[in-house]
Amino acid sequence: MTGDGILVVGAGLAGLTTALALARCGHRVHLVERRPLDAAVADGRTTAIGAAGQALYAAIGAWEFLAPHAEPILDIRVRDGASRRYLAYDHRSAGDSPMGYIVENHLLHRTLLAQVLAQPLVTQHRGAGVVRLDGQGAVVAVGLDDGTTLRARLLVGADGRDSAVRRCAGIAATRWDYNQTAMVCTLAHARPHDNVAYEWFWPGGPLAVLPMTRRRSSVVWTEQRPTAQALAGLDDREFADALDTRFEGMLGELEITGRRWVFPLSLVQARRRRSARLVLVGDAAQALHPIAGQGFNLALRDVAELAEQLARARRLGLDPGDPELLRRYDAARSVDATALTVATHGLNRLFSNAAVPVRAARQTGLAIVQRSPGLKRMFMRRGMGVGGNLPALLAGRLP
Repeated sequence: MTGDGILVVGAGLAGLTTALALARCGHRVHLVERRPLDAAVADGRTTAIGAAGQALYAAIGAWEFLAPHAEPILDIRVRDGASRRYLAYDHRSAGDSPMGYIVENHLLHRTLLAQVLAQPLVTQHRGAGVVRLDGQGAVVAVGLDDGTTLRARLLVGADGRDSAVRRCAGIAATRWDYNQTAMVCTLAHARPHDNVAYEWFWPGGPLAVLPMTRRRSSVVWTEQRPTAQALAGLDDREFADALDTRFEGMLGELEITGRRWVFPLSLVQARRRRSARLVLVGDAAQALHPIAGQGFNLALRDVAELAEQLARARRLGLDPGDPELLRRYDAARSVDATALTVATHGLNRLFSNAAVPVRAARQTGLAIVQRSPGLKRMFMRRGMGVGGNLPALLAGRLP
């Protein structure tokens, strides 16, 4: 590899999206992944894609292939534990389109991979990981553990919360262990979900129920680790009964389909998202608590901003690794990412507090938002990722 193009490390959801978006924008992309690129994603999780994310996938030609696997979210209902009052978001308050979509991770990965492999501007490098970097010259040199050295004008680290790119670049990361575990499973249920997403806030952590295709829902149930360990030890019928108690029977008879999965939860935030000829995107830059389901949408905003900056560099005849370009990317993304990190971290701590005065204040706050259409609409549009001066991809067009 002679040093042309852009090197993307990581072929997870963020890496594949980055590679596909940059190739569709006309950049030559080299994609590096330690695992076989076609390794199946089988962790039982789903991804929430906001309205702006859907526009991005439409712009890069992937949405028509994702749409059959995507279930729209039309409404969201939020409750504080066993309180009878809830905060309801109706998509019609912000327009005619769904607020977002739920897609199973394995289907999202498979679809994106097929699109990437069909791109003539993407070259794949499989079965080796990054062990050293040198970005001080006219190119960045990336050493792999199989002895290969790859060179490119720009390196994009999209290799997850334990990013080797971040580590080799010497970028420190802040970490916070929540002492919580997310239990994930798919439910079939007797009653239709009506495209409503639910989130209950309990002292142990949030419980999210997300609409899926074929009268199914994805469950992400977060609890403190000792409680989660006990719940994970239940058989499927006992676990479904425990969920039904929390759901108050709203979905009718429940049946767990497939495996149940557990994931320890922690926060990881890179101290910076750039170095010489290098930027970070997705979980390599920030991995959030899943409390608001916004982590992947944050990654999509990273991708859209990077594509925007690279398009600007091309128009001006600049090197894609130009330090000013990378500074602009960092500046554009840091405020958004930090704000969402603080918000999700704070929400989890706030709603995990069982103190009576705190619980009363939370319920009052939810009631105030419920009675304030303008405030609700603002929160909805923020969650959808729409409004304001968006990068072109988030507005549904190539930059």
